[in-house]
Amino acid sequence: MVKQNAINSLKESICLVKIRQIEEGKILKEQFKITYESLKPVNLIKNSMKDLVSSVEIKSSIFETLISIVSGYLTQKFIVTSKSNVFIKTVGMLMQFGVTNLVAKNSEDVRIFFSNLVDKYISPHKEEEEIPGTYV
Repeated sequence: MVKQNAINSLKESICLVKIRQIEEGKILKEQFKITYESLKPVNLIKNSMKDLVSSVEIKSSIFETLISIVSGYLTQKFIVTSKSNVFIKTVGMLMQFGVTNLVAKNSEDVRIFFSNLVDKYISPHKEEEEIPGTYV
């Protein structure tokens, strides 16, 4: 009787191990499919772009670079016209590089200046308090 119970218990354990092996095999195959999809070049590029766009530091860096380039370009356009001579064009190019570098080095100050400027003109003006006893 004890031998029969041991055999039945062993058979039951074997069945449980086989069921667990089948379930783990399904999970492993599913994980392989997910890994395979994530390693496709298109998905790698797409995920990299998502990370790039969502990064605050990169957005800030791109904004700073863009502001410095645009400010240098506008400086050159103010100085140089289509009829300018070579000397004026050279001075304009040097001014462009100078302004670009200046803005790039002081990007935080430029950002603060523009945000203060926007706040000044967009936010509602506080009405001046009237002084008692005066008539306007």
